[in-house]
Amino acid sequence: MFEAILQEIKAYNTIILHRHYRPDGDAMGSQIGLKHLLRENFPDKTIYAVGDEPGFFGFMEDAVMDEIPASDYENALAIILDCGSPALVSDGRYQKAAKTCRIDHHIFTGKFADVEVTDTSFESCCGMVAQLAMESGLRLTRTAAKSLYTGMVTDSGRFRYDGTTARTFRLAAFLMEQGFDTNEIFRDLYADDFENKKRKAQFLLKTQFTPKRVAYIYTTKEELAAMNISTFTASRGMVNTMADIKGTDIWVNFTETDEGVLCELRSNGTNINPIAVKYGGGGHAKASGATVPDYNTAMEMLRDLDELTGE
Repeated sequence: MFEAILQEIKAYNTIILHRHYRPDGDAMGSQIGLKHLLRENFPDKTIYAVGDEPGFFGFMEDAVMDEIPASDYENALAIILDCGSPALVSDGRYQKAAKTCRIDHHIFTGKFADVEVTDTSFESCCGMVAQLAMESGLRLTRTAAKSLYTGMVTDSGRFRYDGTTARTFRLAAFLMEQGFDTNEIFRDLYADDFENKKRKAQFLLKTQFTPKRVAYIYTTKEELAAMNISTFTASRGMVNTMADIKGTDIWVNFTETDEGVLCELRSNGTNINPIAVKYGGGGHAKASGATVPDYNTAMEMLRDLDELTGE
């Protein structure tokens, strides 16, 4: 499955790893995991991981991104992880690389790397990197395994989402054999201080419904500033406060920022990805995102989701 990418890895002395901007656990986990996997098995190569700040996932080992000059791309291989669109790649300098590869599990919307392995049957990109290590006989370090496991946990919703398969558990067991403490991961991922629990309650109380029971929260820039929390916490961190509401199949969290309105779309059945794609985003069938320019466009998206519910 990964023979072509392995061939490129062996051919280049400098390898630069990219992922999508505003990273989640899968983006960070696959990037850090592959970085340490390659360093362990190809010690003579120079491996970098680049991109924007890790945000909430700064607790992960080796989460600080490398700062490198553009000249490092001249004879380098760039590998893009967990990213379904060129517009979403954090650090567009990957285009300057001598060769590009992509490993991704999002819904395919078009090729943008020289060599690609995309497979939507995987619950996470971390699962794909773990599969790469397993089928290629590559040695895993503890940091690589722990990072990959973290991404598998987050993108599978703690192994609850329907993308979880028997293969998911086989790969998770393969990673756990490296001896890391899963309690460390869960403590950082899910431990909440009292203030954040109160904040989640406040977000839940902001929930509104369309005529066809699409749940939504809209947070203005002024509200966000008053809360003194990151955009990640307000957007992706709060979207699932609306999950598991009886009679609601689709929910969306809108967060105003200087760059536009962040839209986090979720579903427990309906494929909401076409709506995200329509507005310049992407993702998965039941978990997608996009950024739209303003409130009015966000409300247009909401109306589209409401119509989708009735189909």
